[in-house]
Amino acid sequence: MLATVIHAPRDIRVEEVPEPALSTGADAIVRVVAACVCGSDLWPYRGVTPTDRPHRIGHEFVGVVEETGPDVRTVKAGDFVIAPFYVCDGTCANCRNGVSTSCLSGGWWGSDDRFGGFADGGQGERVRVPLADGTLAVVPGPVSDEEIPGLLTLSDVMGTGHHAAVSAGVGPGDSVVVVGDGAVGLCAVIAAHRLGATTIIAMSRHPQRQALAREFGATHVVAERGDDGVERVRELTGGIGADRVLECVGTKESMDQALRSTRPGGRVGFVGVPNGGPELPIRPMFNNNVGVAGGVAPVRGYIEELLPDVRSGAIRPGRVFDLELPLAEAAEAYAAMDERRAIKVLLRP
Repeated sequence: MLATVIHAPRDIRVEEVPEPALSTGADAIVRVVAACVCGSDLWPYRGVTPTDRPHRIGHEFVGVVEETGPDVRTVKAGDFVIAPFYVCDGTCANCRNGVSTSCLSGGWWGSDDRFGGFADGGQGERVRVPLADGTLAVVPGPVSDEEIPGLLTLSDVMGTGHHAAVSAGVGPGDSVVVVGDGAVGLCAVIAAHRLGATTIIAMSRHPQRQALAREFGATHVVAERGDDGVERVRELTGGIGADRVLECVGTKESMDQALRSTRPGGRVGFVGVPNGGPELPIRPMFNNNVGVAGGVAPVRGYIEELLPDVRSGAIRPGRVFDLELPLAEAAEAYAAMDERRAIKVLLRP
């Protein structure tokens, strides 16, 4: 079958790889209907995260179950499923505590699982899914082609934006700043609006992304950065800063922007994958009673909550996909996102 392999910075290839096979009894084979490129995939693409050897890449996909192992109980052949960006059993103490990203039996796509099998990367024609009962979320059929982009966001970016809002404690009447105008930041705007925020400030310099942020519920757009950005946020929030700030980038500059945009007693929800040395200035946080919460988003636990709103059209996170390409053109998908010619690229095997 065909799958995406990263060989080195800016060297993405679509190659023939072995077909996946059931091996542990609790696994499933899924035919990928749609996958995508994530902003976090750009860190190895840009060379920020080292690539020591060629390896499979991609961690967001939806598809149809083709085959299951004898121990699988909750999914069956023919089911349309959403795969979160990680593997989890759904039953261990960490999963039960709502942190399925720290599943005691879990793992990551494109690597060996803990039972000796290989969990294929998500950007391929088929994927072997370990711990299928815990990992996969079944979408009751039928599923129309028009629904697929929205469903695909539940594998990562919509759930991650939601996690930022939940971590920051967004509620009715809040003022919210979203730092980052990529797919996660735009989904964080959706999440803030869905949870009842009435002032939503999207920080963006990109006209297309600004327009989409407004469509998703942003009431204001701030293009300034640094001191000017902080001052503009304060102008829009009674001079004190926002109740909640959602940090969706993961750099030192974005975290600084988030913390300084938060009012005394407010909270930052951070979901940007840390790169570029973000740090927490404990003394200013202490002095201003600013809290920080978040981390890698346990999106598997959010799928059932968000799925009805996606399917009904109450929220439309699938709009973040502004370019669709065949899997064979995965290299162009990476380049388009790296060069900010696309917000997020959907790949069709």
